[in-house]
Amino acid sequence: MLESVLRSIDARRNAAVAALKEFLAIPSVSAKPENQPEMQRCAQWLADQLAAGGLEAKVLPTAGHPVVLAKNKHVAGRPTVLFYGHYDVQPPEPLELWKTPPFEPDVRDNAIYARGAADDKGPVWAHVEATFAWQAHGGLPVNLTMLIEGEEEVGSDHLRDFVRAHRQQLRADVAVISDTNQFARGIPAITYGLRGLVYMEVTLTAADHDLHSGLFGGAAPNPANVLCQLLATLHDQDGRVNIPGFYDQVLALSEDERQMWAKLPFDEKKMGEELKVSSLAGEAGYTVLERLWARPTCDINGLSSGYQGPGAMTVIASKAMAKVSMRLVPRQDPIAVRDAFTTAMRERCPKNVSLEVICHSHAPAVLVPMHSPAMELAAEAVEIGFGKRPTLIRGGGSVPVVELIKSVLGIDTLLIGFGLPDNRVHSPNEKFDLDGLHQGARTAAALYERLARLVGMH
Repeated sequence: MLESVLRSIDARRNAAVAALKEFLAIPSVSAKPENQPEMQRCAQWLADQLAAGGLEAKVLPTAGHPVVLAKNKHVAGRPTVLFYGHYDVQPPEPLELWKTPPFEPDVRDNAIYARGAADDKGPVWAHVEATFAWQAHGGLPVNLTMLIEGEEEVGSDHLRDFVRAHRQQLRADVAVISDTNQFARGIPAITYGLRGLVYMEVTLTAADHDLHSGLFGGAAPNPANVLCQLLATLHDQDGRVNIPGFYDQVLALSEDERQMWAKLPFDEKKMGEELKVSSLAGEAGYTVLERLWARPTCDINGLSSGYQGPGAMTVIASKAMAKVSMRLVPRQDPIAVRDAFTTAMRERCPKNVSLEVICHSHAPAVLVPMHSPAMELAAEAVEIGFGKRPTLIRGGGSVPVVELIKSVLGIDTLLIGFGLPDNRVHSPNEKFDLDGLHQGARTAAALYERLARLVGMH
């Protein structure tokens, strides 16, 4: 039966792209309040598509944007698979840097360009295509539940409450997420680890209004100057994060992992050339892949203070603000890291400026077992879909829902990505490779067939 399903997917290549274009044309930007009608429209469009494909699909409300929940006919005794994805996308700005409009999907150079193409509508649609193909050939061989949310790009603030409230409906033996990448073109991968995240905002305030820099410069405290001094203390000369206790719980990289990663065809010089920088940076004593996948980091993500328009305006701003993210590795406690960062900022800040530190989000790192029946079956599915055995990698980014699924539902997640590292996720000219869409759909179809063998797994 699988061969017939795969032939059906092959025959739908053009139809799959056409449907994905419709999906991508809906500007489901969750961060913009004015886009609420488009969020509802996107969720309803997706539910309608899934219903037309033979699933029972509903749009369910949350305190924020709605969730799409879909199921095939569940049969007692079969394994249950929970698929997670998201239909919301990042804001497309700056618009002038897009070659074609972000919500007018354009196919060129064997890729589809649009906001959300790779993150996460393309991978979601690959699973939808696999589902359609199985449903047209007698039905999926597993009990499938699809949970597709609309708030991933703004922190999934209401997802935990939703999952808890619908725990019984979401019970499964294993979860599947494809919001990750292949290692490189032609090198498919299964991700077994992800870094966590702590995202902070620091605001300094001095005078109650902006000051003339000629009349007050040299006497009044300058929040922008102080903020730069504070931020400069966050790293030492070897690139290590200079926060007391930051590394206390870090899980060391195993020698087996180091050797496995060293065999991957990764060119540090080429990465620098692609980024158009003269050299790469980071913590001394580790390779680039080790820094990206297994070491914690601290990065300034945004800075704001004073006049930023054209020409000159000589002011000492009354406020200065920075956004700082810290990527965490296994065993680091996000709450402890948050508190250590806050304490360091307070202790290092001079008393003549006021300091406010807030935490926008936090999530722990995730490691899933590299060797399990589900992982072995997933590797077989990837080989069917891509024609090559996958490599095992970690990811530098964060997918907080993996921890949520583990803590609330008690199951591990298979992270099988179809994207490529150069998909420009969160940037202008985001794209998704059409081969990734097609091979991803084939992989998803094979995955559901293989996971049907997990009978009795709980």
